Amino acid sequence: MVAGAQASLRRAFATWLRQVLLPARLPGLQQGLRQGEAEVLLRLLRRRFGELLPEVVERVRQCDSERLLVWSERVLDAESLMAVFGDQAN
Repeated sequence: MVAGAQASLRRAFATWLRQVLLPARLPGLQQGLRQGEAEVLLRLLRRRFGELLPEVVERVRQCDSERLLVWSERVLDAESLMAVFGDQAN
């Protein structure tokens, strides 16, 4: 294949990746990341406070990434589960 044709093919492939493949997979990747964040937080909570009630586990698994980040920071200094979750009513 001629160098110019190879470069054109690479550009077309890169364009296809950006416009077709990645956007189609992005929601799944984001959900997977959020689930991973939730599982890490649950591990930290169990290590710090012991076994968790099913309601706590569900609350963590259902919240958004921003809230997971806040709770993950709070777990470092919190004296109780209530302090981790603060006054947020999710």
